[in-house]
Amino acid sequence: MCVNHLAMVPAVVNFVASKGKDTYSGFISDLICVRCATLSSNEKDIDVSDFWKRHPKSSVPSETPKSAFKRWRKNNNNGPKNQNCSNKQNEAQEKNNKKDEDMSLLKFLALNALDLSAPASDILLKSRNSSWFQLSGHPDSLAPAGPGTVWKKRSGGPEDTERIVYEEVSQDPIVRDIVPKYYREVEYQGEKFIELQDLLHGFQDPYVMDIKMGTRTFLESEVQKSTARPDLYQKMIAIDPSAPTPEERESKAVTKLRYMQFRENQSSSCSNGFRIEAMKCRGSPPVTDLKKVKSNEEVARTLDMFLNNREDVKQRLLHRLNEIRTKIEQSEYFKKREVVGSSIFMIYDDAKVGVWLIDFAKTNKLPDGVTVNHRKPWVPGNHEEGLLYGFDK
Repeated sequence: MCVNHLAMVPAVVNFVASKGKDTYSGFISDLICVRCATLSSNEKDIDVSDFWKRHPKSSVPSETPKSAFKRWRKNNNNGPKNQNCSNKQNEAQEKNNKKDEDMSLLKFLALNALDLSAPASDILLKSRNSSWFQLSGHPDSLAPAGPGTVWKKRSGGPEDTERIVYEEVSQDPIVRDIVPKYYREVEYQGEKFIELQDLLHGFQDPYVMDIKMGTRTFLESEVQKSTARPDLYQKMIAIDPSAPTPEERESKAVTKLRYMQFRENQSSSCSNGFRIEAMKCRGSPPVTDLKKVKSNEEVARTLDMFLNNREDVKQRLLHRLNEIRTKIEQSEYFKKREVVGSSIFMIYDDAKVGVWLIDFAKTNKLPDGVTVNHRKPWVPGNHEEGLLYGFDK
């Protein structure tokens, strides 16, 4: 937040204080709208980036709202009470003190809502429910933070893989614009998050699609064990009772590799190098049960629904997809990485179109001297995952 916007805070706080507690929820919604409206896209990026530079790697305070308010109230006390007042004056003074207390609470909440280093409050989340949603991924893995940014729970195991990838890619001039902007890592109440660009920011009731990329979406390390497992056999027959071979049916067990390849074959991942994970059309809730969209006809029909007869949007999306593919082909960074389980995030509304490559929890650096072209068929040990094969298709 820049100095000019900080200078507005006293006036805004006085406004909400004059309105009373009942208007707080509506005020927060309006406040966020005003805050977003005061910044152009480029201004917002500069402001937030500068803000984090001024507060590098700082942990977010985790005290309770009650204790925080007490501390804030103490620091903003207007001075001692008059001890020589009459009873009537004392009674009037108590009422005024109670009113001041209520107004101070409103001021504290309003200021706290503007703190970009704190996660979104329940009221803030509710005020943005109509414009912010998580399309896919683990439930509650994402939450809106400040205007234009989200917090994502850190993933990738103890190696902190995803944060490292975002930090490295953000320093690469060839590919840094094909992924969401990365701001920092945040620790809050014992959990770690990475703060990223909110890809929904600035879009109005958009169409959104999440496409899982690659012919292989599991790591080789996940399928190294060759022990046949009864639990995976039960999962397999629950999806498709005819899938097991006679040998598997007799032993009532399958290996992890067999089960994972079976799952990939249930969608278009193996044939096309991508599968449609989820989609949201204008005015409708997200559809997240698309993993079994497999045939070319089903894929084409789903994409037609997403594009909604917008030829202009189709051409702009195609241009951006080609741009991302070319940059990955040119990047030395991606030649030395296997990019497993990444996704293409596509979004558009009446005015704008956006496409980014996201999700790098399973992106790994290859051994020295080993490179991939992201198109060759996978065999154990060659680290190919079909990322660019999926782009081609």
